[in-house]
Amino acid sequence: MTSLSFNSARIRNHKLQSQKAISNFKSQSKPISIPFSSPNFSTNPHISHLKPSKFRLHSISEGSVSTNESSVLTPTEEDIDDDDPTAEVCYVDPESDPSSITEWELDFCSRPILDIRGKKVWELVVCDNTLSLQFTKYFPNNVINSITLKDAMISICDELGVPLPEKVRFFRLQMQTIITKACRELGIKSIPSKRCLSLQLWLEERYETVYMRHPGFQASSKPLLALDNPFPMELPENLFGERWAFVQLPFSAVQEEASSLETKFGAGLDLDLLGIEIDDKTLIPGLSVATSRAKPLAAWMNGLEVCSVEADTARACLILSVGISTRYVYATHKKTKETTQESEAWEAAKKECGGLHFLAIQENLDSDDCVGFWLLLDLPPPPV
Repeated sequence: MTSLSFNSARIRNHKLQSQKAISNFKSQSKPISIPFSSPNFSTNPHISHLKPSKFRLHSISEGSVSTNESSVLTPTEEDIDDDDPTAEVCYVDPESDPSSITEWELDFCSRPILDIRGKKVWELVVCDNTLSLQFTKYFPNNVINSITLKDAMISICDELGVPLPEKVRFFRLQMQTIITKACRELGIKSIPSKRCLSLQLWLEERYETVYMRHPGFQASSKPLLALDNPFPMELPENLFGERWAFVQLPFSAVQEEASSLETKFGAGLDLDLLGIEIDDKTLIPGLSVATSRAKPLAAWMNGLEVCSVEADTARACLILSVGISTRYVYATHKKTKETTQESEAWEAAKKECGGLHFLAIQENLDSDDCVGFWLLLDLPPPPV
């Protein structure tokens, strides 16, 4: 059973503080002639018991995932007393080591709220990926520049007693110039990336619990800085693989792979923060890429801020999303009824898991081990 809901207990809003499915891994410019083998995926999954220590290329028909309703958190008396939608957040977990918070996730954007001038209010929202650090501050629209942002970032450190971060991730392409300039002047590396999942889920939570309750809220207001979804580009040659397959792993094995990332390339997710509760035997859909140059490929991929993999049935290809708005045609296949059904079933399984999926890079598809492992979550953009 799968349950996906943001763990809002970690938020402080209220205080100032396959049968084998081996396919040709083929780009549009460099085809590799390897025959496609259909796994006969089914869209009616049931549970299959697989050994968790090994990647298994099994059909979706052996998986079982379903979604439960999110548990309802009962607010404390303190929460109710301090539940002011106009309040700003300035909080650091007293049990955390401030020096360990070296990476921030940052959003600087307008909100669906009007000030007394009838202009959209802007807001800076900053957190780390564990929500040990949380900060929000409203700004009028006539002071939005890199100097304002730089000064605000310094004030976060002064007020909370934390050092400037080594890295700052952000997910809005339109704010890249301002954020990059502010970070550069502070000696911080700015990283455009949609892997700001804690931040994006917090914004979604704030939309419902803060912005919608704000006296200046405008229900019909659309996001000023919409997220792009550009046409996919040709894959760079250094990212080519040789073979690929839709695969599945029991959730217990996915956790095991994610916990061993210190010894391999890749990236994990804080599943507790995301509120993801999945039975250990539930099969999680993924993509396995095999190549004799697995380590160099995984090393290149490691610097890309990998966000998600999508099976595009219309184009008969796989789309790899990296960074903020970069999308690549990761692999192609011959479009047939069988391959279309296979792709649709893989996407359906991903949806049933709340968007959770993974990318693994291996030396060969029959290997028990992988050189690179990315745990991915395909989420819709936040409503602001």
